[in-house]
Formats: sequence, structure tokens, C-alpha cells
Amino acid sequence: MGTVRPQLVDGVTVLGNLAVDQIDGAPPSPGGCASFAGVALEYAGGVGQIVAMGAPADHHLFTGVLDRFGSLVRIVDSDRTAGFRLDYVDVDHRAMSVTALGPIWGTDEIDTANPETTWVHLAPLLRADFPEETLALLAERGHKVAYDGQGLVRADRVGPLAVDRDYPHGLLRDISVLKLAEDEALIVADGEFDASTAERLGVPEILVTLGSEGCDIYTEGDVVRVPAAWRVTGVQATGAGDMFTACYVANRAAGASPVAAARRASELVARELEKRLPVPSPDRV
Repeated sequence: MGTVRPQLVDGVTVLGNLAVDQIDGAPPSPGGCASFAGVALEYAGGVGQIVAMGAPADHHLFTGVLDRFGSLVRIVDSDRTAGFRLDYVDVDHRAMSVTALGPIWGTDEIDTANPETTWVHLAPLLRADFPEETLALLAERGHKVAYDGQGLVRADRVGPLAVDRDYPHGLLRDISVLKLAEDEALIVADGEFDASTAERLGVPEILVTLGSEGCDIYTEGDVVRVPAAWRVTGVQATGAGDMFTACYVANRAAGASPVAAARRASELVARELEKRLPVPSPDRV
């Protein structure tokens, strides 16, 4: 008996694991795409939902996320929560370690999440989060699948974050949109990422984000550079990629072209990073 296709509505469901982040030795803080995607879905408008998994003992860390976004975010219980340590050398460079592996999304987890939108954006923290069988299941349900490419290159083991290109190539078969940060693109391409690399990967739509330089969009053999909305410097950019991709996919689900969706997502990220700029002290008289 084949997979039953649900009746889908135009919109996007973001699936991913919660993460307990420790940044520069500070107390644990909420991490994972669910902690950053809410603002993107609000900004994009339309139908959106975030479903994230984490252990009940860690749910208290995400109270602020639930209070801020309400029914937009749903947390599903799992037996563990992913964990990361991030130490910033400066605002643009960080050392990252995996302190705990997160749960794996299989058939039961997809059934529990039960996405009802035309698009599903997968936000893996590590390679094992979404096996290729899970992507195939989502495609069988009729979803278009967007995928954050850090899941291709991040090895699933505790310790200093290890990256390589040993991902299962069947994973790409059911992806409609692949987003890669510039450093991830270099790993996937084993060198410079260009149109021939995009063609070899076989994903219809690939975004390579370039920080303050904007992003490149590869579709059907063409590449288009979309500049950043404006530069925001001097702030750490944790979560910027999650915000960008969730906003991009939400706009694509609403019918925007790839270029229009990238421009909208770029504007969101610039606005949110500006909020992290230090507030100047009032002049003393």
C-alpha cells in the first residue's frame, strides 16, 4: 500500500531539532532553526508552521520562543536534544563543537508532525537528522522539499565539529531547493562551486549564500547573483542562515520567483541583524 497523500495547502512547514547552545561560555540558550525561523515566517506571511523536536527536560529553554510565536511553533517530545558549543574568535569566525546528538526524523516523527503544506523545509543540524528515506517519504506525500546543506557536510559525532562530503548522494534525489553557505558549497564541490557543480548535483534550485555579498541562485544551468539588501557589520550572525532560508522558502511557497524570494529574505536578515547592533550610550552632559 502506497503512502497516503494529504490534502495540502500553499505554505511551508519547517522541521528540525531544537538545540541547546552555549555561546562564548554563557549559560545555555535556545538554538536550532526553530529558534530563528519564526520571525522569518511572520515576515513572509502566508501559511507557516514550525515543528521541532527536543527532550522534555530542555523545553523550558524555549519558553520565550513559544511565548513569542504561539501556535506558529510546535515542540514534539524526543529522547534527547542536540547540543552545541560556539566560541566566537570575532563576529565573523567561530569554533564549534557538538556536545550532544539530536533525534532522528523517521516515519513516526513525520506522522507526528503531519505537515499539511505544499513545501517542507528541513533544517538539519547534523547529517543524520533526516535520512534519505525520510526525504523520499515527504516527496511521496506530495511535498516540495527544501534542505539546509549544512546537513550534507556536518558529520554526526560528538566533539569538534567535523565537516566532509561523505553524504549519501541519494539524499539529493528528492530535494527541490538546496541552500548552501559559501564554506559548505566549497566542501560539496571539492573546490570552486559553479554551474557545472550545480548541474552535477541535480537539484533544480540551489542557493549559495555569500554573507554580506548576497547569494547566487542556480537554476536550469543559469546563475544569478542577488546582492545583500544592505551590509550589517559588527554583529555575530548566529541564526542568519536559518532566517534567510525559511523566509526564502516561505516566499517561494507563496508564488514568488527565486530572485524575488531571495531579495525578501535578504531584507529580513539585514533588519534582524541590525537589531543586534550595540545601542550607543547617551551622551553625558
